[in-house]
Amino acid sequence: MPKVTEEYIINKKKMITDAAYELCLEKTVSTVTMQDIINRTGLSQGGIYRFYRDIDEIFGDMLADMRKKVTIKEQVDEILGQADELPAAEVTYRICDMLAEHMEAELMGIQKIDFEMSILAMNAPERVDKILTKAQGMGNKEYLMRRMSEFYKKKLDSGELHAKVNEIELLSFISSAYTGIQSCCIVYNCYNKSPFTPAYQPRIQFKVLAKTINYLLGIEK
Repeated sequence: MPKVTEEYIINKKKMITDAAYELCLEKTVSTVTMQDIINRTGLSQGGIYRFYRDIDEIFGDMLADMRKKVTIKEQVDEILGQADELPAAEVTYRICDMLAEHMEAELMGIQKIDFEMSILAMNAPERVDKILTKAQGMGNKEYLMRRMSEFYKKKLDSGELHAKVNEIELLSFISSAYTGIQSCCIVYNCYNKSPFTPAYQPRIQFKVLAKTINYLLGIEK
């Protein structure tokens, strides 16, 4: 029997996670099964279990691949790297513009999968804990919130900003608003198109969010 190389294992795993990604775009995450992936890859049942014990291990590697492929970390760092030369309001607008562009580009892809993972987390939290442990690393939203927290804390501590809410309240609002925008844009564009769909577009929603953040920071009326 020929020796199986590391390259062979990597390629097979990628074929499996790519198939899982395609299926998650076609179906909802919670309805994708091992049999679906077996059918898509053409591997036997025994063949696929040589590489993964269950579908959540596959989703874990799929999520890790997604995080490497589509990241906003460099863009966040670039904008915040100029923060000392820019008004705080402009930083907020640039961050929200970047988020809108990123969400538009991935609304029917990674954003859809991320949204469905959050629903899975409500119904089967132990599954998502396992998936996230396998995926490792910090996701886009977690990284964004950490860096924004550092930025706003610095501005608030220096007295440059006189916010209407404290730092924790502000960050929790931004996090909730981001999740709400993501959810509504996906629902109205992917699943339930209606007369309200034109209003639920990332650029419109994030423009309003930027104005609201700057209002809460005491920058805009």
